[in-house]
Amino acid sequence: MIFGRSERGKPPVEPVTLKILVAGGFGVGKTTLVGAVSEIRPLRTEELLTEAGRPVDDTSGVEAKSTTTVAMDFGRITLREDLVLYLFGTPGQERFWFMWDELSEGALGAVVLADTRRLEDCFAAVDYFERRAIPFVVGVNCFEGSARYPEDAVRRALDLDEDVPLVLCDARDRESVKEVLVGVVQHAMTQAARRRGAVTT
Repeated sequence: MIFGRSERGKPPVEPVTLKILVAGGFGVGKTTLVGAVSEIRPLRTEELLTEAGRPVDDTSGVEAKSTTTVAMDFGRITLREDLVLYLFGTPGQERFWFMWDELSEGALGAVVLADTRRLEDCFAAVDYFERRAIPFVVGVNCFEGSARYPEDAVRRALDLDEDVPLVLCDARDRESVKEVLVGVVQHAMTQAARRRGAVTT
């Protein structure tokens, strides 16, 4: 491409698209993360929390939350002319987990967002990606006022394998989110190279 136009005689570049999931518990910041980094206005499927859902939606620790994702969040980032990243935020409540199988189809990798105030809420996501051998990175979303724990302590609490990256992040900050996504792509590439090496030996 020269000044936004294809060189004479060369067809436009068909971009490679990569799919990354953003998963984690209810109220952990998945919608915020997708919105912080997407170059388009994110597609959101949020509904207001109601009294009817109170018995099944545990809002302890996130009492100010008034909406919830019921299907998915979708965002897009163009990394290069020939490389586009699609982000799919998964719903956090257990009653919507049936959608995860469809959303994870063809995914390069995933971000599991964790909140140290409700760390147990991301166990299901960690287990899901481990069972399906989908590479993932754990992003500890550093909420204001939440306690800070050493990486080793969080890793032990989540019972993570040594090769699973764990990073501190701010789901509201574009640069912080970009670092997490780069980590996912790098981790997925490393895992793919290991699998190829295992096949050839």
